Amino acid sequence: MVTVLYAGEAADWPDYAPALRTALPGVRLVLPGEVPPDTVDYIVYAPSGPVQDFTPYTRAKAVLSLWAGVERVVGNPTLTQPLCRMVDEGLERGMVEWVTGHALAAHLRIGFWAGAQDGIWRNDQPAPLASERGVTVLGLGALGAACARTLSGLGFRVTGWSRSHRDVPGVTCLSGAEGLRAALATAEIVALILPNTPETADLLNAETLGWLPRGAVVLNPGRGTLIDDAALLAALDAGQVGHAVLDVFRTEPLPPDHPYWAHPRVTVTPHIAAATRPGSAARVIAENVRRGEAGEPFVHLVDRARGY
Repeated sequence: MVTVLYAGEAADWPDYAPALRTALPGVRLVLPGEVPPDTVDYIVYAPSGPVQDFTPYTRAKAVLSLWAGVERVVGNPTLTQPLCRMVDEGLERGMVEWVTGHALAAHLRIGFWAGAQDGIWRNDQPAPLASERGVTVLGLGALGAACARTLSGLGFRVTGWSRSHRDVPGVTCLSGAEGLRAALATAEIVALILPNTPETADLLNAETLGWLPRGAVVLNPGRGTLIDDAALLAALDAGQVGHAVLDVFRTEPLPPDHPYWAHPRVTVTPHIAAATRPGSAARVIAENVRRGEAGEPFVHLVDRARGY
């Protein structure tokens, strides 16, 4: 019988147990300490869970992460098993809805009128149509491409950028250093949906923020390390960036005294853009277990060299 170890957060077990049992009928589902490590075939893993030393799991065919981000485990020297990150329909739809909702709010200036409720009828500057608005998505992996396609479907002029070239129907796709500058030059709204790697650290900094059209809106549901915080705050104060909606931060929870909380041009959301949902995540786990048992390639396999 195939043995699958749940090594996620203990507090999440009541939610994951029924979902995993439904998705993995006939599989022995165990918790840490219930069986010898060398009898485990697959590890369902979270970086905040109890398993950090993979050495004893000599029979494990794969480590199946419940998180989309794998930066906290990809460099673990004890991890010799294949590592798969989480990309599931619930996580993808959550990211698409967060990005689309905030992009539309920025486009239509929903909420931007809060400081102008003074009795003056300002109807001389209607929002442009979506076809007149440039939106850029940085990162064209599964989540970024889904967001880019949705925004394009709403009529926005969407540009996508990635380190290596991708093709997304309806989206102008750019890559490389020169492509980044061109992608930001038309980004009245820019969404960051990139992993945390040495190459993406501080991607938006004092120089690259200056490439944006003045007053651009920054959406970051990707990783807190993608933005130089001091540079963003300076750009907000100077009006180079008109508003920032931030869901991820270098330190989480975001400290109560952090300048983002009180800044009038910043909206903070508490890392909710792309939550893993047990039902859909369990189906992805089950598919990779099926593939492993059939000798087929795993889905969402992490490239260790790239870090995602």
